[in-house]
Amino acid sequence: MRSKILIGNWKMNMLSSEAVKFCEGVEASVLNAKAHNVICGVAPTFLALEATKNATTSMIVSAQNCHFENSGAFTGEVSVPMLVDLGIKYCLVGHSERRQYFAETNETCNKKMKKLFANSVVPVYCVGETLAEFEANETKNVINEQLRDGLEGIEGKDVANMVIAYEPVWSIGTGKNASSEIARDICTFIRDELKAKYGEEVAEKVLIQYGGSVKPNNIKEYLTQPNIDGALVGGASLKVESFVEMIENLIA
Repeated sequence: MRSKILIGNWKMNMLSSEAVKFCEGVEASVLNAKAHNVICGVAPTFLALEATKNATTSMIVSAQNCHFENSGAFTGEVSVPMLVDLGIKYCLVGHSERRQYFAETNETCNKKMKKLFANSVVPVYCVGETLAEFEANETKNVINEQLRDGLEGIEGKDVANMVIAYEPVWSIGTGKNASSEIARDICTFIRDELKAKYGEEVAEKVLIQYGGSVKPNNIKEYLTQPNIDGALVGGASLKVESFVEMIENLIA
């Protein structure tokens, strides 16, 4: 049976001191979640990674981004070996905000994931469609392309250990969310695509999250759907109270 996985993407929020207080506030609930086979984690900014990691023993701590080169003249970037040096074992790749504002492509995501796998860091690969693509009924075509190009040349043994997050772009931070039926349909489609390429054994090991305006009052509705193994949460992960409430609603 696959674990459930809840990751809070803090985006450009949380000072290191705030991150430490957050970790202290959720620790008991996170430990309780582990007893129910639920993995909890957060993705702080680069500057808060070390403080967050040192403040918790029960949560996974994920980076929000990485570069695909080990080192070099890439001002402002952070390499995977640098993350490994901090003890970071997860990293978001291809979040829609990275695609929209920083020209991230399926091809650069592919390079990043290859580098992450080579360093034993788990990619959380974000896929999803824009509102225009959703309204044009192009969702599955878009995601098929993101999976095909993003996973090009990556072996099944690595794919089996990754996390894929379906985040419809039109629902991120908008207050609009895909229905649980839509989320289930697309997450099932993702697993079916993985089965077709890598076989059932690999596909059944991949953890697939839904993200997009997930809150305490709707998280259980999503995570009780077949093929949805977790949630990638934005705004609702910034406060101790709402993060704890999501955990409690998830394991209730």
